[in-house]
Amino acid sequence: MQAPIIFLILVFLLVISSVRVANQYERAVIFRLGKYDRTAGPGLYFKIPLIEWQWKIDLRTTTTAVEQQETITLDNVPIKINAVIWRRIVDPKRSVIEVRDVGNAVVQVAVTALRSVIGQHSLDDVLKAQDAISESLQASIDRVTEPWGVKVERVQMKNVEIPESMQRAMAQEAEALREKRARQIKAEAEVDAAHLLRQAAETIMQNPAGLELRRMQMITEVGAEQNTMTIIMMPSEFVDMARAIGKKG
Repeated sequence: MQAPIIFLILVFLLVISSVRVANQYERAVIFRLGKYDRTAGPGLYFKIPLIEWQWKIDLRTTTTAVEQQETITLDNVPIKINAVIWRRIVDPKRSVIEVRDVGNAVVQVAVTALRSVIGQHSLDDVLKAQDAISESLQASIDRVTEPWGVKVERVQMKNVEIPESMQRAMAQEAEALREKRARQIKAEAEVDAAHLLRQAAETIMQNPAGLELRRMQMITEVGAEQNTMTIIMMPSEFVDMARAIGKKG
């Protein structure tokens, strides 16, 4: 009686030890005697003890930071740059069989691609067109990692450091551009004011009484300021007479 009981206990323990559970976001890559057999999960599955062994793969999106890299732009400016990669495994089998450490492999590819892509752009492009460069980086990395069963969803440059001398030069350039714009605005305002003054003069010349009204308005404005300015009034006939004499001369 003891032998059957022991046998049943061993069978029960064998069954219990062969039962495995994979979460919804996990897959189990199972090898049988060293050869790939199947990909199991999610949920309940069985693994034969001592004959089969497994690698559990997480299918969730993983964020990987690329350490600060020093590279040179197309216009020979040394910069230091950080990047972040969002990746996920889409083929568990290839991620186990084709590459030993998929996480480290993706980082090394990202470092190489980062230096290569930055070297094809000038400093202004790196600072102003980061979205376009990030898309180029994502496509470049994804082409290499696709045979490994890894999908690179997004690459984002997190921080760009440039030399202090270049920062000062860029600050001076920005200040010069602002000063140039301020002078242009002032010149445009003077041109507009000149056109308005010309229109006002033409309007006044069409009606001489308008000049007298303008003169009286000016006197009122000056008197309201309570200053010590002395105003000498001269009849407009004198002005007309002086203009006529000038024409005869």
